[in-house]
Amino acid sequence: ELWIILGKLHLISLALGLLLLVPVALKILFPYLWLDVLFFVDIMRIFVAFVSRRRKKPAFFALDRFLEQVAAVPDKSFMVFGDERYTFALVDEQSNRIANALRAHPGYTPGDTVALFMGNEPAFVTTWLALAKLGSPVALLNSNIRSKSLLHCFNCCRATVLIALRNAVEEVLSSLTERGTTILLMSKDCDTPGIQGFSAQVEEASDTPIPRSLRSHLTFKSPAVYIYTSGTTGLPKAAVLNQNRLLSALAVLSSNGITSKDIFYLNLPLYHTAGFIVGFIGCIETGSTIILKKKFSASQFWDDCRKHNVTVIQYIGEVMRYLCSTPKKDNDKEHKVRLAIGNGIRAEVWREFLNRFGNIQIREFYASTEGNVGFVNYVGKIGAVGRVNFFYRKLFPYTLVKYDTERDEPVRDANGLCVKALKGETGLLVSKITDIAPFLGYVQNEEQNERKRLRNVLKKGDLYFNTGDLLKIDHDNFIYFQDRVGDTFRWKGENVATTEVSDILTLSGCLQEANVYGVQVPGHEGRIGMAAATLKKDVKFDGRRMYQHVVSYLPSYARPRFIRIQDAMEVTGTFKQMKVKLMEQGFNPGSIQDPLYILDDRAESYMLLTAEIYKSIMSGSIKL
Repeated sequence: ELWIILGKLHLISLALGLLLLVPVALKILFPYLWLDVLFFVDIMRIFVAFVSRRRKKPAFFALDRFLEQVAAVPDKSFMVFGDERYTFALVDEQSNRIANALRAHPGYTPGDTVALFMGNEPAFVTTWLALAKLGSPVALLNSNIRSKSLLHCFNCCRATVLIALRNAVEEVLSSLTERGTTILLMSKDCDTPGIQGFSAQVEEASDTPIPRSLRSHLTFKSPAVYIYTSGTTGLPKAAVLNQNRLLSALAVLSSNGITSKDIFYLNLPLYHTAGFIVGFIGCIETGSTIILKKKFSASQFWDDCRKHNVTVIQYIGEVMRYLCSTPKKDNDKEHKVRLAIGNGIRAEVWREFLNRFGNIQIREFYASTEGNVGFVNYVGKIGAVGRVNFFYRKLFPYTLVKYDTERDEPVRDANGLCVKALKGETGLLVSKITDIAPFLGYVQNEEQNERKRLRNVLKKGDLYFNTGDLLKIDHDNFIYFQDRVGDTFRWKGENVATTEVSDILTLSGCLQEANVYGVQVPGHEGRIGMAAATLKKDVKFDGRRMYQHVVSYLPSYARPRFIRIQDAMEVTGTFKQMKVKLMEQGFNPGSIQDPLYILDDRAESYMLLTAEIYKSIMSGSIKL
């Protein structure tokens, strides 16, 4: 009997040992399994909440979530702007005043499409809420555009009313008034003929709640906002976000662990998706306090964070690089910021940011205004925009397909179907258009809509959304953004990813920023690499040092043959680098005032590009 007991004890201890080994084995074999499961649980929680709201009667929209917060925490600060503090109740009251003033105005009818032409001001928030209460779709115009672009953006969304903060509309006034547009200026006094001051009417208006009946015509398919692309490749396009899309967007911040206790620093433009959806709409969902800033300021950023006890910051494009470029201070790590959420941070900036400003969780994501797929780097892997998750992929089917950058189209097989990119291989991201993941498109731009639709991808008759972005999935299933279609160019039979070359150039020690693009040269196929760059403060361009750097880190076909030194980098309002204009200007020293340099292998240096050298290149005497 003793042997039997000992045998049983041995089996029990063996079983316990194996159970203890299971977590260790899973950690080794599947190191991200637990995080993958947690992410899926989070996605399902969001999905259940979304479906629950969709079933409510009467219909529940993003505005209704704001009204819930007003009822629950009326005295809590929703927005801080400078020294002004706005509670949920105060924002609600002010939006009611605007809505009632609009109802009384003869040039407006509830439900009319209205264009909002404002910068980051409390009036932007209260006006949008007012229009939402009146059932009006709102076109969010870039407050920096003028003239032709302004007129284009206003016209393409079929707006009948323009609400602005200043007289920047004067140059298009005649064109707008000819078509009977009502122009309301958010100021008490206005001496411009054709523009009506509106603030006095708002102050005199009642703050009584707006009847729900004024928005009873809305459905989930009704347009809520029109958000415009940056216009880096032409005039901006208006992407439509319907009420359903806005409702689903409510969960963006809560899915990243942000709560009502957080203080959110919003310094990105409210007219853009990042500021409006992630910042403003996200904080409506969580009940977080918004610290609203007129515009991004690298020098004031951390002082603002300390002053307001900010816990969550937002970034896009080159914002993080700008922060890392400010003079170092002893109190760089003295703040309460725990989370940074955004997209567009490069790996070397990511590392530098953490090293300098402390242990801040960076939640990098991939998404686009009009897109139907997105990723979140919930693991925190430096450089990645997300991770392949089996369950998520079932909900939102996507794939990477091989792309021919020379022909500017996906590679197709003998059957006319797209060819899947292998792991570790760069490919075009495409996402299946479904009821759960629709593509709503651009307003009055069917040509661009069709360009975004990709047919016969994996089987005949299927339909996918073409993101226009090149990504890569590594062998650990992490997803990396590589480049945008059109930015990647082909030289000497090889694809050159502009973002990768930009990253390498900025590690040279003398360049602050680098914008890489391809330029055409007579007698050569493809496009040759060129970079527009800015220098670090008090640093001169060293051609020999730069040559040694690019030769050490880049293959010959990827080395920029021309470098253009600029005083400042031209970017959009959301810090995207402008390439088209630079590509058109080329490398002619006769028409470009900036210093131009050419890579010279014989001299092992970047040499000044003279008119004589340029003529030799154009005539074919100098082969590149």
